[in-house]
Amino acid sequence: MHPSAALGQGGASSRGGEVASMAPAPRRSSRKDANALPSMSSTFWAIMILASLLIAYCKRPSEVCGQLAAGTCEIVTLDRDSSQPRRTIARQTARCACKKGQIAGTTRARPACVDARIIKTKQWCEMLPCLEGEGCDLLINKSGWTCTQPGGRIKTTT
Repeated sequence: MHPSAALGQGGASSRGGEVASMAPAPRRSSRKDANALPSMSSTFWAIMILASLLIAYCKRPSEVCGQLAAGTCEIVTLDRDSSQPRRTIARQTARCACKKGQIAGTTRARPACVDARIIKTKQWCEMLPCLEGEGCDLLINKSGWTCTQPGGRIKTTT
């Protein structure tokens, strides 16, 4: 009998109790995720590239990523009410990242980090809250200050 004719379904011939085997065929994986490796790899690299770009983007000026540099402030909200004649009421909210010993205040009519001692002692004019050329005066009860412009217009801040 020819050896190839004796092959059964198992791929081996049985001659006198001996089991003959053929050379192993190259293995083909039957795993479902065996072909997922290339797409997983490209997904991994896509995520890594995006993460790198985000990190590089956030190393730019602090406003970009929502964090302020130490010693700086930004205006968050600004509301103006001009419903009364000859009077405008402005309210603003600022967000500051002040250094140790500083606190949020106003310098040259802009939010700024100022020495905490100025706020504690309510000596508002020491933080130079008025624009250049304006005069600063404390309110009688020290609850705020006034900035007087050369033309006589007065801005009061409390």
